Amino acid sequence: MNIGHKIAGWLENRAVTPAYAGWLLSGMTVFFFGSATNTMSGWLYALSGGSLALLGVAAVLPTKSLRFLEVGRHPIAPVSAGDQITVELEIENRTRSPKTLLQVLDILPFVLGEPIVRPIELIEPESTYRLTYYLEARQRGVYRWQEVHLRTAAPLGLFWCRRSRPLKAVAVVYPQVLPLNTCPLIDRIGQEDSPQLYDRLRSQTATEGLTRNLRPYRHGDPTRLIHWRTSARYGELRVRELEVAAGGQEIIIALDSAALWQAEEFERAVTVAASLYFYASKRLLNVKLWTAGTGLVSGNRVVLETLAAVNAAEDAIDSRSQLSIIWLTQNSASLSTLTPGSRWLLWPSSTAPETGEKLLVKHDLPGLQIRSDRPLELQLQDALERAISY
Repeated sequence: MNIGHKIAGWLENRAVTPAYAGWLLSGMTVFFFGSATNTMSGWLYALSGGSLALLGVAAVLPTKSLRFLEVGRHPIAPVSAGDQITVELEIENRTRSPKTLLQVLDILPFVLGEPIVRPIELIEPESTYRLTYYLEARQRGVYRWQEVHLRTAAPLGLFWCRRSRPLKAVAVVYPQVLPLNTCPLIDRIGQEDSPQLYDRLRSQTATEGLTRNLRPYRHGDPTRLIHWRTSARYGELRVRELEVAAGGQEIIIALDSAALWQAEEFERAVTVAASLYFYASKRLLNVKLWTAGTGLVSGNRVVLETLAAVNAAEDAIDSRSQLSIIWLTQNSASLSTLTPGSRWLLWPSSTAPETGEKLLVKHDLPGLQIRSDRPLELQLQDALERAISY
């Protein structure tokens, strides 16, 4: 931006700046006044004086037009990557006169795109104008922006006036959750050494047992858990939540967020972490998420918000759990530090040899080596590999 644009922007934000028509009329006013001085013609003096008065009125009215306008923002509902963010603004006119020909500029962070500009033709006296627009959420994250600008040249269109309104916004974009029908990485945990496996599997397939709660039916719930008598009474399907066998093995999905990652591979790892968590949760397993920056967290919303905000190479505030974990990493050397019973998912780094190399690790632990040329959803449903120990 050159110096002229900076000066014009500074004037527009603090006073007014001439529009094209304003510059044109200002030039004509100077020309008429110069001609009147040379010719001593009264009508030229009158014309230049009238133009000057018009410019003065046109410079005052836009500033007055933006007074007593209050801007509010509705909370932005979280969405998943690939969906649309819905942004709702309210502009309240507290005066007894209408406000016309306005522009609303929502100053977005650069990662979301250019500022959103929306025209408003009329806001009735003592009323509220509701403005809604949509943003495409291409990538997960927590996006914040701070202000909205109101801009107008009304009513004469000779001068622009802009005023800023502080208005904080937070948009949370969750990572995508892959729909997994099966996942050996989760399904086979504890088959070798967990005496509670039979009880846990039996609770997942049971049609009778201790009912913990009744809740509305959600898409994907097994029909065998529908409580038909209660459903008939309420007029909607109700599903039983059965007690899970006590003492089941805890599953910790650990994302190596303190390490350096390639940006694209880290995004894929976050998607996998979310997908594994919700797959295990759907199977009624005791599952938690660990990241270096937050430690252990659980609960659907907390986990999604944690994964939306996580970054690679973040400062570690919590050490990795010494329990058996599912370790998501791009550092093959870290596999040698895993405890017995752990699983791993390894993303190849840019310096690694071609896919298919044998990994030198301490333990013979099962896991998956993720390839960039295959869909994640298919790879997570593959049979597990064994890391070779030497």
